[in-house]
Amino acid sequence: METSFAITGKGYLIMAADTTAARSIVKMKIDEDKIKTLSPHLLMAYSGEPGDTVQFAEYVERNIRLYQIRNLYPLRPAAAASWIRRALAESLRSRKPYSVNLLLGGYDTATHDPHLYWVDYLGTMAEVPFAAHGYGSYFALSLLDRYHNPEATLEEGLDTLRRCLDEVAKRLVVSPGKYKVKIVDKDGVREIEL
Repeated sequence: METSFAITGKGYLIMAADTTAARSIVKMKIDEDKIKTLSPHLLMAYSGEPGDTVQFAEYVERNIRLYQIRNLYPLRPAAAASWIRRALAESLRSRKPYSVNLLLGGYDTATHDPHLYWVDYLGTMAEVPFAAHGYGSYFALSLLDRYHNPEATLEEGLDTLRRCLDEVAKRLVVSPGKYKVKIVDKDGVREIEL
C-alpha cells in the first residue's frame, strides 16, 4: 500500500511518501524513509519491490555523487532524470530488471525553477507539475488536478498536499498512517512535519 506524492509551486517542490514497510498483510516497519536526497537540490521518492527499491535508490545516489565529485558540480534535475530513466530502461533489458517507480524532483539553481519527473518501472518518464504513485494516486490525482496552482505559495502547496493525505486516509481501505514530507527550494532540501 505504498503511496507517494509530489507538487511543484512557485520556486519550490514538495515531496511526500508514506513511512510503512509492509509485505502482504504484515507491517514490518513504520519509520521507513522512502525519499532519498540525491544532492543539495534533488530528491527522489521510490516505491516498488522492497529489495529493488533500496538497491536502486542507493545505486542512483552513489552515481550522482560520483558525477559531482568528478565534475565539481551536481547534476541538474533534467540531466539526473534522463540518466535515471536510462538506467531503468537498461535494467529492463537485462536478466534482473528493477521493479521501481520513482518521483524525481529538484530545484534547478541555473534557471531558478522547480522540476518534477514521473518515472515508472518500464523506464517511462514525463515532466509533470504534480505526480503520485501507488494506491493513493487513485484518489489524489483528481484532487491535484483540481487544486494544483503553479503560482501557489508554499503554504498553499502544503494545504493541497494535506487535502490529498486526508482523502487517502478517508478512502483507502488500509491507510498508510504517517508520511515523511520534504521540501526543496533555492535554500536546498529540508524536512517538515505536517
